[in-house]
Amino acid sequence: MQFLKILFWSLLAFVAAVFTFGNWTNVSIQLFGGLVAEVNLPLLLLATFLLGFLPTLVYQHWIRYRLRQRLTAAERGMESALAAARGPDPVPPPPPPPTAAEEPVVAIPPTGAM
Repeated sequence: MQFLKILFWSLLAFVAAVFTFGNWTNVSIQLFGGLVAEVNLPLLLLATFLLGFLPTLVYQHWIRYRLRQRLTAAERGMESALAAARGPDPVPPPPPPPTAAEEPVVAIPPTGAM
């Protein structure tokens, strides 16, 4: 899969380079106040692409950030609601006292047998 990605981006870069070399002409742009700007066509196309793409990219990242924040808040709310619905954690019952059969046998050493 990584090979296909590299191949795709390489072909795209090659096509962009061929387009750039084939269309390297100056374009005159009429600005306000009678000013004229001479710009290369590939640079003009790149500038217009970025002018349209960057605001959209920033907007999409902002929306994604807000949705992630809302999802995190909703998950926290669900966890607290589930914890309240479950109630407090039950206390385990104490272990039963040992019976006579389970009591350990303590050996008493004999005293004074000398």
